[in-house]
Amino acid sequence: MSEYPPLKIAGIEPESFVDGPGIRLTVFTQGCHHNCPGCQNPQTHDFAGGHFIEREAIITMIKENPLLDGVTFSGGDPMDQAAALVPLAREIKERGLNLVIFTGYTYEQLIKLTPEKPELFELLSFADILIDGPFVMAKKSLELKFRGSWNQRIIDVQKSLVEGHVVIHQIQLDEMAEHPDREYNTSSLGR
Repeated sequence: MSEYPPLKIAGIEPESFVDGPGIRLTVFTQGCHHNCPGCQNPQTHDFAGGHFIEREAIITMIKENPLLDGVTFSGGDPMDQAAALVPLAREIKERGLNLVIFTGYTYEQLIKLTPEKPELFELLSFADILIDGPFVMAKKSLELKFRGSWNQRIIDVQKSLVEGHVVIHQIQLDEMAEHPDREYNTSSLGR
């Protein structure tokens, strides 16, 4: 018997170009308590929906596609199944792929919750990029890379863990330099 809980998903997109940099396999976890109005994946919110999948089935899909640059955990909210995703995240990193995680939590909320839920920090420790924050309909934009609303950030997780504060990923910094006329939340720069 595994020491990790089973993984429940809504589905898998075997080749995505919109859920992070490069070609990605995206795992849509099932269950999200944020229930953001206007969410593009409302079918993933119900914790009773979806289906269980063996992690090895996902690894097999990854092995079968040599063109993958990485894997994305989306949802639902992957952080609501952090313990179930930890062994999958570990194997993804062992295969040399990058890992992007979308979450309705902010990075700061996740760090604050780790004393009572250490699996959150463990999952974060495998991530390269975290796209954090709830989707906010009033801040919706189709012009943003990999996110749906202006409040969401593209975070360099490994640098953030080392520096002890949020470090915005170069992808978002480049976007900001290319479009200086847009209103960006500069408080999200970790300064």
